[in-house]
Amino acid sequence: MSATKEKEQQTDKPRRRSRAERSEETRQALFQAAAEMVGEYGYAEASISRITARAKVAQGTFYNYFDSRQDLFDQLLPALGEKMLAYIRSRMGEATGPEREERRIRAYFDFLRDYPEFYRILYEAETLAPKAHRQHIDAIAGGYARALSRSWERGEMPGYEKRELEVVAFMLLAARGYLSMRYGFSGDRPGAMPEWVIEAYMKFVRHGLYDAQAPGSKPT
Repeated sequence: MSATKEKEQQTDKPRRRSRAERSEETRQALFQAAAEMVGEYGYAEASISRITARAKVAQGTFYNYFDSRQDLFDQLLPALGEKMLAYIRSRMGEATGPEREERRIRAYFDFLRDYPEFYRILYEAETLAPKAHRQHIDAIAGGYARALSRSWERGEMPGYEKRELEVVAFMLLAARGYLSMRYGFSGDRPGAMPEWVIEAYMKFVRHGLYDAQAPGSKPT
């Protein structure tokens, strides 16, 4: 065999994963398994044995990554929240103003369809993983307020003061939460959000946020 041929065969071999990479894969597998178990059974019934069985790892392996089941639960929602934010960011593109808000709400509803376990993880966390719930809400609301602040700095929201943007962020978060609860389920699973619901939401956004008059200005 020529040296060139031997080198080509060596190049074709898959790269061996490092120990750190294998460790992270196992950690992510435990997160995914925990999300699925909480989604199916709720926090109370999502036992370590069920989680490790779904992740296809030994129960003893669990403790290499988490101190306890509660430790995992305290990290689960923030981790899934980061995944949600990345999912939504991927849909934003260069849109600004109302178009950006429409992309954001559509991406959120699509995320619920792709990750149906998220809804139960979020709402049960308030009582069963309160530390995770507070961290998640702080991260989501803070990020939303910063996004609105960028819109405000571009002059897209003249009817609001900068200090009001966090209030607006919480209002919009509450709206999408209740809309998904009322209109976003088909049976017991998230389904397609009716188009007329999104249109009604966007009327509120356009006229209530972006078309609002600046304080002290006269209506045109």
